[in-house]
Amino acid sequence: MQIGVYGSGYLGTVISACLADFGTPVSCCHADSSRMVEMAQGNVPFFEKNLKEVIRRNVRSGRLIYSTDVESFSRKTHVIFLAEDSASHLENLVMRIARLATKPPILAIVTPVAVGTASALERTLAKANLRAMMVSQPMFFTDGCAVEDFNWPDRIILGTTSSEAVLALKQIFHPLVMRGVPVIVTNHETAELVHEAATAFVATKISFINELSSLCERVNADAVNLSLALGLDKKIAPRCLQPGAGMGGLFAESDMDSLVDLARANGVSLKILSAAREVNQLLAERLVDKISGVVNSVQNKDLGILGLAFKPNTNSVAGSSSLRLAQTLIAKGARVRAYDPVAIPEAQLQLNGTVKYCETAYGAADGVDALVVGTAWPEFRTLDFDKIKHLLKRPVIVDTKNLLDSVRLRAMGF
Repeated sequence: MQIGVYGSGYLGTVISACLADFGTPVSCCHADSSRMVEMAQGNVPFFEKNLKEVIRRNVRSGRLIYSTDVESFSRKTHVIFLAEDSASHLENLVMRIARLATKPPILAIVTPVAVGTASALERTLAKANLRAMMVSQPMFFTDGCAVEDFNWPDRIILGTTSSEAVLALKQIFHPLVMRGVPVIVTNHETAELVHEAATAFVATKISFINELSSLCERVNADAVNLSLALGLDKKIAPRCLQPGAGMGGLFAESDMDSLVDLARANGVSLKILSAAREVNQLLAERLVDKISGVVNSVQNKDLGILGLAFKPNTNSVAGSSSLRLAQTLIAKGARVRAYDPVAIPEAQLQLNGTVKYCETAYGAADGVDALVVGTAWPEFRTLDFDKIKHLLKRPVIVDTKNLLDSVRLRAMGF
């Protein structure tokens, strides 16, 4: 079976590569010829663990090809994953593929869309006397872990009325189905809502543990041990329950905006989600207050930040609490220098030259009043803290991610 993936961004790149890794021929198509050439060479414009290796081995084996010929793509592929990062051109794309296809195609919508999109597309196709089997198939990727998330999903969601489409997609995802990954077949609206609701639930979980972390500081409780104890409860689970984390990523804000708009349009007030988003947005202010208490006001102080990405193993700064922290510190009169292993180019687009960027973590620590851990990159655990202590004006580290060994650092004089 020839599989097609339409999209040249984050989703299209990940999905086409990982599907080819199942051993199935995959054609990835997009009109941007320069982007297709770059992808074929394994030049991915974002940092995603193991993705370059997956692309290169499947291009070498001939399982993964890239094309700009939409007409040939539509005629040769029967199952097409619509995987652009934005839904702005989705309707035109669906209509074009349906017109060009030699038989009704199976179109799996992976692009995050508003609830009701797939049903509206089916009505549009029917009015034009065109046929396609539409499937709403949200996929749940964490930046930095997308390859792992694709290969080890918690579930496969298929929103469709077509039994033929369900059979074809189960065949494509046979390696996962045989491993026991649950397949939930439902209607379009439920499948579309799952994606937005999952994002909102994670945001609520993150905000809750961050509020409890603030309480821990007041009552001499250990936030890390608290989150560990809570996470071991089967009703709660440990993922996304680390104090200091922020809600970020390419689609997080748009997912929550879409959910809020849907609820408002239907007369439902999502009070818990609104409160969770407020907590997440105020995280940077709370961290600035903590830093101010340590250095006696951040105004005219030199501060170093380790990490700008919103989480480790990605260069995405979308929704990054560390980036917001840098912006807030600068607004309050601090001078900020920063280091990140991969996210500096993305951060530069957001911070507009207001931060001094360093080539190493030690450069970020050199001569500053305090060093702030903003992203939990594992490499920060193995830094030479004796060296850092001598580089700092004062031995002050603010670990916003609870990444470092605080007992050891205190024993060293921090």
